[in-house]
Amino acid sequence: MAFNGAGVRDTARTLKIGINTVIRTLKNSLTPFNIGMITSDDWGSYGREVPKDKHLTGKIFTQRIERNNLTLRTRIKRLARKTICFSRSVEIHEKVIGTFIEKHMFY
Repeated sequence: MAFNGAGVRDTARTLKIGINTVIRTLKNSLTPFNIGMITSDDWGSYGREVPKDKHLTGKIFTQRIERNNLTLRTRIKRLARKTICFSRSVEIHEKVIGTFIEKHMFY
């Protein structure tokens, strides 16, 4: 799994909480999935919150992950800013994104 530094910082700014809190919450929500390695940029919060044995700093795996993110943004219009179909409900976003992933990622 790769963390996009700008995305985490934008999430923290939008929710008006600290970056460390966002990373800690994300890390805790991923524990049931037994993720072996987390890649990120060299932002200090990752070094504090992610265990060193599971943390890889760099861009080695980011191209594939960013490709998936771009596909999601272009195919799901509601993930782009300033669209008519943008919803403020997290539940609706989760359902739409989940349906897209089920349909297009798992055939």
